[in-house]
Amino acid sequence: MFEAVEELIGEHADLEKQLADPAIHADQAGARRLNKRYAELTPIVSTYLAWKQTGDDIATARELAADDPEYAAEFAAEVKEQEARREQLTERLRLLLVPRDPSDDKDVILEVKAGEGGDESALFAGDLLRMYLRYAERIGWKTELIQSNESDLGGYKDVQIAVKARRSPGGDSAEPGQGVWARLKYEGGVHRVQRVPATESQGRIHTSAAGVLVLPEAEDVDVEVNPNDLRIDVYRSSGPGGQSVNTTDSAVRITHEPTGIVVSCQNEKSQLQNKEQALRILRARMLAAAQEEAEKEASDARRSQVRTVDRSERIRTYNFPENRISDHRVGFKAYNLDQVLDGELDPVIQACVDADSAAKLAASQ
Repeated sequence: MFEAVEELIGEHADLEKQLADPAIHADQAGARRLNKRYAELTPIVSTYLAWKQTGDDIATARELAADDPEYAAEFAAEVKEQEARREQLTERLRLLLVPRDPSDDKDVILEVKAGEGGDESALFAGDLLRMYLRYAERIGWKTELIQSNESDLGGYKDVQIAVKARRSPGGDSAEPGQGVWARLKYEGGVHRVQRVPATESQGRIHTSAAGVLVLPEAEDVDVEVNPNDLRIDVYRSSGPGGQSVNTTDSAVRITHEPTGIVVSCQNEKSQLQNKEQALRILRARMLAAAQEEAEKEASDARRSQVRTVDRSERIRTYNFPENRISDHRVGFKAYNLDQVLDGELDPVIQACVDADSAAKLAASQ
């Protein structure tokens, strides 16, 4: 059942030898890659060794029970206990062997866009942004505002933030496979809200939607951006309602001509800072596009990302009158919407993680 693990054990031992060689650490990037792979394999190897050990312990207890009838009952209890542990280890090992998303350790760029519903949709986009900021704060992730376009009533027509995991001194995530993308990738899609808008005078419940797009943040080594492929335009920044907020051409729009990807940034005060932020978003979008092209025949979670911000095409509904949140992909439902919007998002995300793992496990068998 776990024949592939023997090969992984050999790879793990080889990595251990390499990492013990001081010369390896002269190349920091190379050493980081080896450390990352070693950390990925360690829980698989340790779980497999424990699984094998329980098999040996069960066999030994059965032999002793046959040889010494006086203590047969005690050995039978030991067998039962070890069989239960072996079953748990079997399931854990199955999950560890499920194919991993190579982007799970990455940070993300998260964008929230207002959709149908006008001002109410923009206000809901602001609610979603605060939910993600509070969730990140609870976990200990760092957030950074990249770009925002506020509405007249204080919501957001669109807003982009970077979300970063805690880093070890070596620059890696605290735990392999537990980066920001591993959790937030399930948030991509259309989010629908049902509530009485602040602008509604007759108390009627309205339905509107906002879209969430989540991209794994690209590193310089992930995608190569040729400066000759870029068209860079500068213009004057504007605020809510189109009012001018800057007397210089500090806003930047970058068009990647081979792909047609266009990004813009006007939040920073200087043209150089806006250009750097726009390039950052561009690299993330190019990485996502390249990954989608490479995996277009796979059943990938990224396919649930926003295509059109339409109320009918939704992954989740936030029902304020009933204080209910429903995730339509996995059948999750809870009546603590107020707590979820305050950042208690883990149970909702975990339901998606569990469903994704189960689907991958079924596909790999």
